[in-house]
Amino acid sequence: MGSRELDREAERALERRSPFVFGFFVRVFRRTLLRDFHALRISRRGLPPGAATPRLVLFSNHPSWWDAVACVLLAQRFFPGRAAYAPIHADMLKRYPFMGRIGAFGIEPEGRAGGAAFLAGARRILADPEGLLLVTAQGRFADARERPVRLRPGIAHVAALRPDATFVPLALDYVFWDERKPELLVRFGAPIPAASLAHRPVAERTDALARALEETMNALTLEAMTRDPAAFDTLFAGRVGIGGVYDAWRRTRAALKGERFSPAHGDER
Repeated sequence: MGSRELDREAERALERRSPFVFGFFVRVFRRTLLRDFHALRISRRGLPPGAATPRLVLFSNHPSWWDAVACVLLAQRFFPGRAAYAPIHADMLKRYPFMGRIGAFGIEPEGRAGGAAFLAGARRILADPEGLLLVTAQGRFADARERPVRLRPGIAHVAALRPDATFVPLALDYVFWDERKPELLVRFGAPIPAASLAHRPVAERTDALARALEETMNALTLEAMTRDPAAFDTLFAGRVGIGGVYDAWRRTRAALKGERFSPAHGDER
């Protein structure tokens, strides 16, 4: 398939995105997250770049199925009004076609054709100064503690494609602290101008991006180990406690002692 055909195919794929459907799934994903997680928290030392940063590429690790939910909610929260797009496996898009309506575009992860399709999509997205590309750059599920961090080379080609873009590493982790449900923790790394990478060989670009993501992941791991909510801002918080008979008993005991009842087990500072 020639470059013009790839560009047309990318355009058709990206045109499937619907702001209305995206907004609907933001609400669905928020309810789902509040049901299954204690909180979504962002490191106070790793906040996102400015909402108006042009031609933005967020590249993250890929520890969980929940990564897509996290990225949709983060895009809506920190970059409102900007159309976010993300490549996914073409088979997954066939299985879940609604994802094309919220900004996913299908690629085959192996082979030259898949790489060409990814770059055609990236070129189309980043042609717009408000373009926002989200990439789980490992290209597979990988534990958040796996080291060294290795990225697929496709993202490095984007730096040469758009030297005026900005790359930002995004670390994701899922941990249990004091509550029954897990915490979803995120941390952004320092922005990387694509121009600082574009003149280097592809392998060096890939390694530089991998190191930046690994450093951001390491910093998030250290914060997660402190189990200190004060190191994070809470973006969304679900219900705390166990519920049912156990919390009813705790509530009654607190009332008998004249104490204020809190269902939380830890210090929510």
